Amino acid sequence: MLNNKVQQASPLMVILAYAVVYIVWGSTFFFIEKALHSFPPFILGSFRFITASILLMGYCVLKGYKIFNKRAIRDSIVVGFLLLFIDMGGLIWAEQYVSGGVAAIIAAAAAIWFVILDKPKWKENFSSQSTIAGLILGFCGVILLFVEQIIASKSSANKEITVIALVIMVLGSIAWTAGSLYSKYQKKSQKEEQEDLHVSVKTAWQMITAGVLFTVVASLNGEFSRFSFQQVTPIDWFNISYLIVFGSILAFSSYIWLLSVRPATEVSTYAYVNPIVALVLSYFFSSHAVTSTQVIGLVIILVSVLLMNWKLYKNNKMVAKITKTTIADRRKSIRLRNQRDAVIRKDIKKTEVAN
Repeated sequence: MLNNKVQQASPLMVILAYAVVYIVWGSTFFFIEKALHSFPPFILGSFRFITASILLMGYCVLKGYKIFNKRAIRDSIVVGFLLLFIDMGGLIWAEQYVSGGVAAIIAAAAAIWFVILDKPKWKENFSSQSTIAGLILGFCGVILLFVEQIIASKSSANKEITVIALVIMVLGSIAWTAGSLYSKYQKKSQKEEQEDLHVSVKTAWQMITAGVLFTVVASLNGEFSRFSFQQVTPIDWFNISYLIVFGSILAFSSYIWLLSVRPATEVSTYAYVNPIVALVLSYFFSSHAVTSTQVIGLVIILVSVLLMNWKLYKNNKMVAKITKTTIADRRKSIRLRNQRDAVIRKDIKKTEVAN
């Protein structure tokens, strides 16, 4: 479970970090779609994650972080395979056939799979009316998007590939959830915790895993043999550079930093903003039409995510209120104690003068 411990931080830095997480992560769906004009899907994934991993690992080496730990690397390989290869690979491939806006809306529905797959939380989740309502509503939103995309397809062949793309994105979301839960429930001894790698190092290993797998697939399916650097337009070099520097490194670093200085439930609000950013970019800067059905589907899914997290938000609000009250009581106690000590010192001084 994410830690809600809050440290002091510059308000300006917090605002800038939120701007990066909200806007940059939301825009990656759009930039993936654009970069696919020049890069085949698995070459795109290969270039993105190999380059990002080299940059991030180089930074970790310069910072003097520990690089090797057998268990941490093994866990990073599993997480990198599920989150960055299966989920991101499915997303990149699917965006050949569906818009970045639709892909972002489907990605926002990942909360559904957390409720279903998080077995230790089943009793808590399925005893909550708001969670069950959110789950049902989320499924309705996803089904609505499937129907909308199928109807929008002009031929039976297009309908078939569109359905395959949507299913692959859903399966990718399931893989992302499985990888997240695997990471969450890994039990470590106190010694293993002390010997664990820095989060940036583990992320770099995850990216290396994904980059290698993307490269292997791109080699086996013939993408590299058909690919030519001359076919890449200058704008698409910018697009992939944006994904590497801003999407894979800057946005992730901002997210991790925000978790250390702001409540985790507040930071998680990026899930509500990202699909809106993606849909706006898709509407204004791509040839894809943003339909009223897509907007309705987005609203339904975002409301479902809110309902599924309602109990968590409510509990954290209560904890924050209790913490605030406790701090206020402690300050009052200290103030009264100081006043009492001042009176005692004054009485002692009077007694000394009298004597």
